[in-house]
Amino acid sequence: MKRLIFALAMAAAFAPSLSHAQVKVDMTRVTCGELLAMPADDAADFAAWMSGWYAQKSGRTFIDLGLFQKNVASVREWCGSHQSESVMAGLQRAVDKK
Repeated sequence: MKRLIFALAMAAAFAPSLSHAQVKVDMTRVTCGELLAMPADDAADFAAWMSGWYAQKSGRTFIDLGLFQKNVASVREWCGSHQSESVMAGLQRAVDKK
């Protein structure tokens, strides 16, 4: 019984250090410059979220990985010459054109 209590106490002591902090990001404020400066993992997560947002806005209900990669490359290219613009503003303009 003492071992069980000790094990539970140790698990509780280390639990806070094992948890991951949650981060809130206002997607409307992320600029192209910030996108281009993101680490690869963060940029991939951001691209997946933005792809889902754009797909919903355009009524697309399927996943096309080739189109996804093409769109990510297109956004990154556009961002290269519009670094002070927000990524969301650029995508909104693309949605509004359709």
